[in-house]
Formats: sequence, C-alpha cells, structure tokens
Amino acid sequence: MGSNPTGDTETVVRAFEDGRVHPPEIRARARQAFLSGATVAEAARAVGLNYRTVWHWCRDRPEPKQHGTALRCFRCREGVRVPTDPAAYAYLLGLYLGDGHLVTRARVPVLRISCSDSWPGLIEACDDAMRRVLAEKVQRVRHPGCVSVQSYGTHWPCLFPQHGPGRKHQRPIVLADWQRPIVEAQAGDFLRGLFHSDGCRFANRVVVRGKAYVYPRYMFNNESADIMGLCQQALDRLGIAWRMNRRNSLSVARREAVAALDRHVGPKS
Repeated sequence: MGSNPTGDTETVVRAFEDGRVHPPEIRARARQAFLSGATVAEAARAVGLNYRTVWHWCRDRPEPKQHGTALRCFRCREGVRVPTDPAAYAYLLGLYLGDGHLVTRARVPVLRISCSDSWPGLIEACDDAMRRVLAEKVQRVRHPGCVSVQSYGTHWPCLFPQHGPGRKHQRPIVLADWQRPIVEAQAGDFLRGLFHSDGCRFANRVVVRGKAYVYPRYMFNNESADIMGLCQQALDRLGIAWRMNRRNSLSVARREAVAALDRHVGPKS
C-alpha cells in the first residue's frame, strides 16, 4: 500500500488544535520541563499528554509575543494567577465597584473611576493603584467636583469580570472564584476602596437630654444589594460592627468599630 502524503500534516494540525484546548498552565509546565533539560518524551510524561502534542509546544511553535498590558495581566500570563500587588488590586476593585465603570465597546477598553475632590489624596491613590495593577499610562479628566481617573488597556476586562451592560445595581455582582481569596486576604484594602468611592466619614452630632455629643461615624451607601453584601462580609471578616439604617445605607458608629475602620480606610478630612 502507498504511504499517505498528508499524514504528517494532519498530525501537526491535530497537535495544534490540542494545544489550543489544553489549559495554558499545562503547556507552561511542559515547556518549563523541556527548557530545564528534560527530553520531549520526559516532558510529555510529566504532564500526562502524548509526545506529538508536547513536541509541538516545545519544538514547533515559539511562545506568542506579548505586548503592552498583556505583559502585566496576571490572568493571562502563564504561570501567574495572582496579582503582583494584591493590596492595590483589592483597593482598585473596591473603587471600581463604587464609582467605576469599564467601557468595552471602544477599540481599546477603558477603565474609568470618578474620584471626588472631597477625599484628599484619592486621585493620586487611584492613579497609583491603576499603575500597580496593570496600567502603563493613566489620564485625569477634570469634571465639576471630581476627577475621572482613566486608563486604556486591552486586559482590563480580564481583571474586572463584574463589568456588563447597564447599572451595577440592576445586574448581579458576584466575585469570581479567583477574586474571593484576594478580597478575603486584603479585606481592609477592599473596604478602603469601597468607602473611598461610595462612603464617607463625618462628625455625627446628637443631643441627649439637652446635652450635645459629637462622635465620628462612617456611612456607606450603595444601591446594589450584592455590593452592600460584599462590604458587610469584609467588615465581618475584620470584626468591625455595623448596622443597616436604610436599605441602601450602612453605618459604622461604635467607637471601637470606627477606630478599627480608621486603621484601614483613614478619615476624610
């Protein structure tokens, strides 16, 4: 019988298709083993795949070049699954859930966060967090009473899967599985972002039996029940007492609770 002249081509095509469906972590492990001195057969056995597929990864196809924000996106880089600065990411996520929005309809997605002039240092803190998390460039657009801090980047949608059409309080806001451990470990930074966007700290004045009392108090207001729930969970994780005084309004008023929140959020002055 004659040989099939297309056999090798079909094998390579199948290997190429296999390489697209296997998780990138597997490809990275195989390539790392090969680059560390293992043979292709040894690398294939290490990841439990056939020789030809691993040969294709190690010999026949160079790694795709990454440019711009792809180099910094911890969701897309092989072998990296956590942010290089978890505190900055948790803070930026809190800001985004409060006063941020992600525009994906344009050619390049843009993350915009509205920063109130009433928080000294907020604009700089937001700018810094964007750069620490992903941004190469950050722009500031002045509006009455606030500044829109924004950054264009193809990979912003990778980091904020809560984006979607319509207002946040009109759609479910649920943390992805990979976001939960970051927010849990960085609950204080996450709260700082939430309160810097949709919260305030002020001097509450009350009169009891003719005597005036003044004490600091935090308020957090948000129309989304899901975002309010995330705020409550973070406060609970840090042991900070809170109560709901309205459907969309949370209060932190006990002296020890305010002092604890101060350590994470810092007063508005």
